[in-house]
Amino acid sequence: MKRLILPALLAACNQEDGDIEGVKRVQNEGDTHQEGRITDAQTPSAGGPHHPGWQNCGVYDRPLYDEYAVHSLEYGAGWLTSRLDLPTGQLEALKKLVEGRPYTVLSSHETQLAPLVLSAWNKPLEVQAVSDPRVKSFLQKDGPGGEAPEIGALCSGTV
Repeated sequence: MKRLILPALLAACNQEDGDIEGVKRVQNEGDTHQEGRITDAQTPSAGGPHHPGWQNCGVYDRPLYDEYAVHSLEYGAGWLTSRLDLPTGQLEALKKLVEGRPYTVLSSHETQLAPLVLSAWNKPLEVQAVSDPRVKSFLQKDGPGGEAPEIGALCSGTV
């Protein structure tokens, strides 16, 4: 089956304006499909082995399984996670930022330490507040797209 790669995603991926300050570069081993729970040293995970089903892009009011969200990262989605205790005002501001954005997943995460973690394939960024200007920069530069192995694959129709 041939995959359609959206021109807008290609434009976002080809930006040459350098890395955003604080973005970590991680090298997850492999992008294989694997059933069951997967343990990763990084929380939330930003790549590596993941479930064969991907997480539908959208806004969620509960934590998700990393294994599904990582599959969405493989497809070029950005995954924004917040601690469970993120103040309501910040959570609402974050929802407004991602509302209507294609290839974006927003959820809380039970075990992360930073208030917010923005993840693209192998590129997590921890921030303290939604007002941090790097949040918008990250959404424009690294999510959607970034360096994901299968940019443009479906971000709907499964979990």
